[in-house]
Amino acid sequence: MLYRTVVIYVAVLAAIRIMGKREVGELSAFDFVVAIMIAELAAMSIEDLKLPLHEGLVPIFTLVFLEILLSYISLKSHMIRKLIDGTPSIVVANGKILEKELRKQRYNLSDLLGQLREKGVANIADVQYAVLETSGELSVMLKSNKRPVTLSDLGLPAPYEGLPTPLIFDGHIHYNNLRNLNLDEEWLTKEVKKAGLESTKDVLYASLDTDGNLYLSEKEKAKQKPAMG
Repeated sequence: MLYRTVVIYVAVLAAIRIMGKREVGELSAFDFVVAIMIAELAAMSIEDLKLPLHEGLVPIFTLVFLEILLSYISLKSHMIRKLIDGTPSIVVANGKILEKELRKQRYNLSDLLGQLREKGVANIADVQYAVLETSGELSVMLKSNKRPVTLSDLGLPAPYEGLPTPLIFDGHIHYNNLRNLNLDEEWLTKEVKKAGLESTKDVLYASLDTDGNLYLSEKEKAKQKPAMG
């Protein structure tokens, strides 16, 4: 049973990776059904010791193949995509709740209000459009006079903001990232010591943003050490 568990675990993990990266909340109805069936087949393959292992693996990867095939077909065909994933539904338009669409989607008012609050919207009158996506997620577009002011609204230039580059992860230095930034370990060690830490081993996470600002977060053990100097 231990052997079967390890094999099935690796197989299911491989199957999920093959199917691609999608959050649970973004799964279509078809993806969700495939995931449930794979989980059920995996459990049966582990529990039923009389069942040959390959007879449990074949249906799992058959489902993976079908999922990939239908995903590819849906990319090429709008009709198939609509059939499999459905279409988004507008449930609020210009501050007015579309009751007919709510009934059609079997989406109650409490769910709508709850998801609006999760988006930081307390007043439905502030909503230009609210769209119920095929994943069940609610997308909200506020009216123009209720949206947060941006730099472009004020006519101000927006500085470039790239992703910070990780330099230390759990005490381990990312040498490739250092080289890409034309920096070296000596510079990093000096910066770590400036922050009052003994070495890079005391750093839980460190990154450098596009403005050259170094972010350091020390480990709990490092916090307990007496301050240097």
